[in-house]
Amino acid sequence: MPRYRVVFHIDEGTKSRCVMVLNNMRNLLAELGADAEVQLVANGEGVLMLLQKPSLCGEQVKSLMAQGVSFVTCAHSLQALGIDADTLLEGVKIVPSGVVELVRRQATGWAYIRP
Repeated sequence: MPRYRVVFHIDEGTKSRCVMVLNNMRNLLAELGADAEVQLVANGEGVLMLLQKPSLCGEQVKSLMAQGVSFVTCAHSLQALGIDADTLLEGVKIVPSGVVELVRRQATGWAYIRP
């Protein structure tokens, strides 16, 4: 079992914020490697980074998925923004509420990072 469990949070849909959070995740994995379990929770406009097209950071997301990072998005945010689940990158999991997902992770000892 990984020694470190880290949940990253993004709620902004800008390229610069996407790049920042993914760079932070890559840096964490470079340092901790297999000792870390990492998840990103996207809600609000942060869900835009997980779209197939237009892709803000699709290739970087896929690369991190290949390293075991899980990507989760909020069903409420998708609905509010009129985004169909079929337009998400393959492998992105949808949860009913991104905020509840963050609370659950933190309640079970996950470190919370919001770059």
